Amino acid sequence: MKALLRKIEVITIKHIQRENVWDGRTDEDEASLRYHQVVSLQDSKTLQANDAKAFSIIGFQCDEGVRRNQGRVGAAMAPNEIRKHLASIPYTLPKSTQTVDVGNVRCVDGALEKAQRTLGEHVSTLFNKNYIPIILGGGHETFYGHYLGVRQAVGEKDSIGMINIDAHFDLRVDDIPSSGTMFHQILSEDSNAGYFCLGIQPLSNTETLFKEAKKHKCTYVFEEDVMQEHTFKMIDSFSQNHDHLIVTLCTDSIVSTAAPGVSAPSPFGLEPKVVKQLLRYIVSKRNIRSFDISEVNPKFDNNSQTSRLAAYIVADVMHYFVGE
Repeated sequence: MKALLRKIEVITIKHIQRENVWDGRTDEDEASLRYHQVVSLQDSKTLQANDAKAFSIIGFQCDEGVRRNQGRVGAAMAPNEIRKHLASIPYTLPKSTQTVDVGNVRCVDGALEKAQRTLGEHVSTLFNKNYIPIILGGGHETFYGHYLGVRQAVGEKDSIGMINIDAHFDLRVDDIPSSGTMFHQILSEDSNAGYFCLGIQPLSNTETLFKEAKKHKCTYVFEEDVMQEHTFKMIDSFSQNHDHLIVTLCTDSIVSTAAPGVSAPSPFGLEPKVVKQLLRYIVSKRNIRSFDISEVNPKFDNNSQTSRLAAYIVADVMHYFVGE
């Protein structure tokens, strides 16, 4: 079986771009398949609806929200870098599980809000065609587009529970949307949305942000407490109180020795194995709908350490999604 050089069609606001991202080692036997051999490239608009469980990867090439938030830009490079490392990871899902890649939404000329709406449209399309969206950010502004897509797909009446693994609340009140405002935007607009944040660090949030969390009745757990038994009971309760769960991982929640290539490095962050355990528990819930990983910043990475970690997290999440 020859190694395939895969190309990805990039969904952009203004133009179509093609980049080589799906490539890797190919063994001769069918029991040694890797992601690059299994992922098929599709257009989300023409993608056929699926009767069984399937996954769709979609990227968000954007760090305009990080720039507005005065952070380190570079996360727009992450979707394809994550794919390059995911490509060579063994594909552990059942052979019957289809996985497609529908490309990237790309933020052009600082048009963040338009890019978020475009991402939302594609996420909604994937959701309605019975594909589980796996979204590769991008700055954490990725999540607002992620949320818009799920809300559009499920309608206004259903409740959406948002679980964020993050050192920061991202509840900043500002007239200009950024990577630090999206949960405030959502909770101010949507009375049927709830917010649970795991990994909060006191040194990463001002007193004002803690007040905002209280105002919006947010549930949160501090970084040093996440592996206590009550955390998992809180996840259970939060899941039971919402019709749909969507989860986002801000990679700057992970300790900077393991994830140096992020927009805001965290010296007191979570260990990768802790994040893995949390995500496995969350994505096994019956009402989980989608996942995004954000704030990987290849510009500041060390020998692709963070991009590679992100790829392994994505593969692990897909393996354990809804009880696999």
